[in-house]
Amino acid sequence: MGRVFLVGAGPGDPDLLTLRAHRLLREAPVVLHDRLVDERVLSLIRGKRVDVGKEEGESGKQEAIHRLLLRYARAYPFVVRLKGGDPCVFGRGGEEALFLAAHGVEVEVVPGVSSFLATGLPLTHRGLSSGFAVVAGVLENGGYPDLSPYAKAPTLVVLMGVKRRAWIAQELLRLGRHPEEPSLFVERATSPEERRVKARLGEVAEGRVEVAAPAVWVIGKVVEVLSEARSARAWTLEEVLR
Repeated sequence: MGRVFLVGAGPGDPDLLTLRAHRLLREAPVVLHDRLVDERVLSLIRGKRVDVGKEEGESGKQEAIHRLLLRYARAYPFVVRLKGGDPCVFGRGGEEALFLAAHGVEVEVVPGVSSFLATGLPLTHRGLSSGFAVVAGVLENGGYPDLSPYAKAPTLVVLMGVKRRAWIAQELLRLGRHPEEPSLFVERATSPEERRVKARLGEVAEGRVEVAAPAVWVIGKVVEVLSEARSARAWTLEEVLR
């Protein structure tokens, strides 16, 4: 029985892979990857590539992924299961690990940079944010999240919430957040197509903000911190050396 590595692909830029993840991708005989993993990361794979990505609403496909992982674990000395961001942050890595362990397969998690960290914003900037919460904008089978436990977080990060952004903003306003509170959407963070859209929470609630998925949404005063100073992550090497 082979070992399965649950590997985080990070938010997109292959330079943000861990050294261990990079080595495993180069050496793995087979890699099962998600739909949104950046092609630049996938290009590192030398072995067999298996696309097991799910479209929205295909939660039932997870059982098929479990069975496929088990099949490959029985056929190869080791297998990589590659997931966007971190495998255990809204990535169902825990479910896959439990399934494999129940069938006698050894599992190792290789953490990755979660997309909520890819914005470059100081989520716990001193004096502005004593903590932050990360919440999913959509639950399994399309359910709506209960935002009340997170509404008072100094900084709130919403993943998978682009399609429901107006509803989420309206719900946060109902729960006490201010309509003038700043927020920032970062589309395709760390990719060449990255785009940033800044808006007040009230504007989002009114449906006046156009954003395309996938995007990370940060709500809170920390959004203003780098409004006049670019994040170090945004500078190119040429600009730093100049």
